[in-house]
Parts: sequence; structure tokens; C-alpha cells
Amino acid sequence: MAAIPPVCDFGWQAPDFTLPGVDGKTYSFADVAGPKGALIMFICNHCPYVLAVKQRIIRDALELKELGIGVAAISSNDVAAYPQDSFEKMKEEGYPFPYLYDESQDVARAYDAVCTPDFFGFNADGALQYRGRLDASRKETGPADLRRDLFEAMKQVAETGRGPEDQIASMGCSIKWKESA
Repeated sequence: MAAIPPVCDFGWQAPDFTLPGVDGKTYSFADVAGPKGALIMFICNHCPYVLAVKQRIIRDALELKELGIGVAAISSNDVAAYPQDSFEKMKEEGYPFPYLYDESQDVARAYDAVCTPDFFGFNADGALQYRGRLDASRKETGPADLRRDLFEAMKQVAETGRGPEDQIASMGCSIKWKESA
């Protein structure tokens, strides 16, 4: 069943984190933020919603980096139940941005992440300005000419420090929480 996150809480401050990346480095929010803002996304390896837009996520991340927006992805799923989301499997994905492992799920909780993908776009002050979808794709990749909601919103954040008032929530697989959590 698809999960849908809440609408953007403008101005909410990005919680800091310290997480290992698949590249062997450890990252904090400040490490991944760019001079114009940051995009933190919760994704995982197995989710059909993420798989449907993986190439678009990469495209947008590379173009946002050129605009001064830092990008990182975090996987928080319970790997005991979903071994394809393990840290070792994450290393195989080859993303051109930090891909971080939230084994304790504390960062997902701090962000109130709901689904994969779940996008959090922050301005240069670390204030939330976008919590919406990548585009209108769902479990299948949408047409190539879909409006690039995430990219356009974060471009606006890079230019003005403020995200669009109208945002359409992302949709995806729910975060796979550990039973003991």
C-alpha cells in the first residue's frame, strides 16, 4: 500500500545527522548541504516507486548540484526484513551523491520520513522549503515530458531561498520500520 507524506512545514529546521556513506566516509547535514541549500531524500534499493524514477533522481541531483544545492540520499529500511536494502547492497547502486545508511532509523524518525521516495528540500539556512514529489511518476516511469516538480521547486529555492506554495506530496512504499522500534 502506498504511503503519502504530509505537506511542507515551511521553515522547519533540518535535523542534523551523522551517518556512514557507501563511499566509506561519514556525513552530517552540513557536509552534504550546498551554498544554496540541500536536498535530503529517503530512498531504498527495492522500492518500485524509487526504481521507476532512479535515472530522473540522478539527473535532477546532478543538475541541482550545478545550482548550488547539495544532495544526499538516506536508506532507513529494516534490512532484516528487506535484505536487498542492506548496506552492502546499497554500495552497488552507484549514485553520484552520498548514499547514507540509517541503521538505527533515528534519522528517519527525526525527519518524520514516511515513504520511499520522500524528498526534503532545504534552503541555505536549513529551513524546509519543499516536501513534494519528483514528478507525476508512480510505480511506473511517467512520460519523459512530465513537469519536473522537484527540480523546479529546488531551482526556485536556489534562486530565492523560498519554495513554491503549491506542492504535491510524494507517494511511495512506506518506510520499513523495525518491529522493536
